[in-house]
Formats: sequence, C-alpha cells, structure tokens
Amino acid sequence: MGIKNQTWVKEFILLGLSSDWTTQVSLFVLFLIMYLLTVLGNVLILLLIRLDSRLHTPMYFFLSNLSLVDVSYATSIVPQMLAHFLVKHKSIPFVSCAAQLFFSLSLGGIEFVLLTVMAYDRYVAVCNPLRYSVIMHGRLCTKLAVTSWISGSLNSLIHTSITFQLPTCTNKFIDHISCEILAVVRLACVDTSSNQVIIMVSSIILLMTPFCLVLLSYIKIISAILKIRSTAGRKKAFQTCASHLTVVVLCYGMAIVTYIQPNSSPSVLQEKLISLFYAILTPMLNPMIYSLRNKEVQGAWQKLLGQFSGLRTKLAT
Repeated sequence: MGIKNQTWVKEFILLGLSSDWTTQVSLFVLFLIMYLLTVLGNVLILLLIRLDSRLHTPMYFFLSNLSLVDVSYATSIVPQMLAHFLVKHKSIPFVSCAAQLFFSLSLGGIEFVLLTVMAYDRYVAVCNPLRYSVIMHGRLCTKLAVTSWISGSLNSLIHTSITFQLPTCTNKFIDHISCEILAVVRLACVDTSSNQVIIMVSSIILLMTPFCLVLLSYIKIISAILKIRSTAGRKKAFQTCASHLTVVVLCYGMAIVTYIQPNSSPSVLQEKLISLFYAILTPMLNPMIYSLRNKEVQGAWQKLLGQFSGLRTKLAT
C-alpha cells in the first residue's frame, strides 16, 4: 500500500550526457546543426517527391513515409534534449515523459516495419519487373503503409501503458537523454523481470521478424541479380536496392545490439549513444543516402534546381 501511494511522481529528471557547462554548450551547437540538417533534408525529400511526377511510384511513396517518420522521430527527442543543454534543472513532466516514450517507441517500430515493406517493394521490382505495376498497385501500397503505422503505434501503446504503471516510489532520476523504455523501467522499485520479458518478446516480433523478412527478400534479390547475364543489368538491379540496403544495415544493426541480447544488457552509455544515433544521425543520413546513391532522385534535384534557376532569371528580367 505504501508503494502504491508513492507511485506517481509529478516530474522526472533527465541526467543527460554531461553536467559540465562548456561541454553542454558545445553539444547544443553540434546537435542543433545536425537537427536542422535532419529537418531540412527530410522536408526537401518530401517536397521533391511531391513535386516531381517521375517520383510518384511505390518506392518513393514509401520513402516519403520514411522521411516523415525520421523527422517526427528526431522532433520527439531532440528539441527537448537541446533545451536541457541550456538549463540546470533538466526536468520533464510525467505526462510529457510518457508522451515522449510513446511517440519515440511508436515511430521506431513504424520505421522497422516500413523498411520491411520497402524490402518487399524492391523484391518485386527486381524479381518480377514485368508485373511490378500490377502487384504494387496503389491500394496495396496504402494498406502496407497504414499497417506499418498501426503496428508500430499499437506496440508502443502497450509498452507505454505497462511501463508507466510501474511504481517508481521516490525514484525520478532517469540516467538517459530521453524517456527511453529501458531507462524508465529501471526506475521501478519492484521486480521488472516480466517487463524485460515483454520487451524481449516485443523486440522479437517487431524487430527480428521484420529483419528476417528483409533478409529473405535480399537473399531472393541477390539470387535474381546473379542470374542476370549482363554486367550493366546486374549493376542497374543492384543500384535499385543499394540505398535501402544501406539504411537497413544502419537501423537494424543498432537495434539488435540494443534489444536482442540474451546474456547481457547494454550499458547506460551504450543506450545513450544508440538513442543519439537513432534520434539524430540516422534521420540526418537517410536523405543523404537516397540523394547521393539514387540517380532518379539526383535527376529530380537537377530538374528542380533548373526550374528554380529559370524562375530566377525570369524574375530578374
């Protein structure tokens, strides 16, 4: 009964990365620049796909969803982290902490399912090119995208509800940069072994299952590419998958290291670095990866810049 009366705290304190003022100011400047690049890059990708009719294909429909997820994920964590770099009392209200955990966890889950959907799209494009437009029709693409958003959100809703029902007693110091699920669970003053099992099972369902499907897709894709006789044909087929494969390696690699560890748990520092990776680095790199390694996107950029240059010339005259 005593524990139950002490369960609810009004706010949590995030310990963050450093307590040194000079270090915090330096990190604020660094992460602010990275966050602005993240927002700019993903918004430009969304605008480019919207404005260029050549990019109105299933692949770029899913890419626009990925860009929306990336910028939303970064926004759920980074602005609050930046604000905390400039204040001494790094508090976050209970409700805000729960909301942050829900949105960051749901957007992370959405991204993993979305990457699986994109792998299926690439599989159809390489292995069934003649039937691609028939298989990947508009209704199917919409259903797959909606499934990604719903599955990630439901998973997060379950975890958030369970996590914030745990009694924390007087514990309110979260040794993390945000309200990350493992960090919040550690505050509980009761046995959390069942929560750990739920997190592990959820990770297997929403992380390892999509990962296995992505792996299966690429086994079939590589097998199909190797059967192509011409070098130019193999190169072209591989280029259609290169950007997506790069993003898959970045996203799944870190997540598996964090949540699928049967014999050990990640250190607190490791958790913080991985959270930074997902909140800032990955969302910033994804638009660059798709821009630098994709000829269609490069062509769309050139067309858009050409139109902008022509408009400036007309206005000048």
